[in-house]
Amino acid sequence: MTVTLADVAARARVSPATVSRVLNGNYPVATSTRERVLRAVDDLDYVLNGPASSLAAATSDLIGILVNDIADPFFGIMAGAAQTEIGGPGDGSGRAGGEKLAVVCNTGGSPARELTYLTLLQRQRAAAVVLTGGAVEDPAHRAAMSAKLAKLADAGTRVVLCGRPPLPDGESVLAALAFDNRGGGRRLTEHLLSLGHRRIGYVAGPLERTTTRHRLEGHRDAMRAAGLYGDGGTAGERGTAGGTGTAGEGSTAEGGRPAHAGDEERLTVHGSYDRSSGYDATVELLRREPEITAVLAANDTVALGAAAAIRDRGLRIPEDISVAGFDDLPFSVDVVPALTTVRLPLFEAGARAGRLAMGKETPPPGGIATIPAELMVRGSTAVPRVG
Repeated sequence: MTVTLADVAARARVSPATVSRVLNGNYPVATSTRERVLRAVDDLDYVLNGPASSLAAATSDLIGILVNDIADPFFGIMAGAAQTEIGGPGDGSGRAGGEKLAVVCNTGGSPARELTYLTLLQRQRAAAVVLTGGAVEDPAHRAAMSAKLAKLADAGTRVVLCGRPPLPDGESVLAALAFDNRGGGRRLTEHLLSLGHRRIGYVAGPLERTTTRHRLEGHRDAMRAAGLYGDGGTAGERGTAGGTGTAGEGSTAEGGRPAHAGDEERLTVHGSYDRSSGYDATVELLRREPEITAVLAANDTVALGAAAAIRDRGLRIPEDISVAGFDDLPFSVDVVPALTTVRLPLFEAGARAGRLAMGKETPPPGGIATIPAELMVRGSTAVPRVG
């Protein structure tokens, strides 16, 4: 049954006019009253009528693009590419011809803000929603997201995930374009192992993010397959990014010194996806294990911080310590030495998400497409130092 403004007024114990004032924001209302009305709106999941021009149709001309951090090139590239497909060619005529208005919503990595933006887009009868980047691995948030996306889809909104794994109950999602973060992480570590590295430190992202877990799982799978970190089981079998899997006592790393119980966790430091976190985490890794010969970073921005920490110790890259990142952001080829990394086709993925949101492209079979990751070997990695 459709919830009305009168229902909200009754729940909040105020007049319909007061509810209208709170939602429109055009008249001062006491803070306690405003909070009571907004709580009733959330409890009843009331959807405010959007612009008058949208009332005659199931959806409006609005498309929301949710990003964690618009200042991060990872998200900016995807959002910009999606917007080019949503906004049309921009031929300078000033005429609208089927284009939509793309609105970028910056969540700051906040799960609560992500849900808030989806509610606002629902109220505006958005034609589509594109969610970019990894998801938060919290059961309560995942359930809330599934419920919110289902309501959007039921109202006619197309839901597209870009760079985000599919939901377990993904019937409400038109398409999920998932990056092969696990495979990319594995290939990057295999590259370092092929050069002869055995003491590899890993600067991981936030524990609660799917991107963090998948990239770290790929790294640990490769390390175990090489005889490091224990019995060769997969990271999925041995725990998540913050898991407690350890090497077997007395096991020996191929071509290196014996692997010790606890290496898997001791050589991993978690932090944010930013430069300062990369710097601090690398300082901690070098404190824990001065003998590391390579540092793998959660992304290219983190790798910049790792490189700075290594240089501040008077060490050279790659002569003393190799450094590698992930994503292949535009600056990666211009740093000195150029950064070895894993290329994700961010622009192509964002553009495809935009076409799917606009209904210009047929969804992939089963609604899920895995986007491959490509190893980019450059000057920041080399054979480890001897002695």
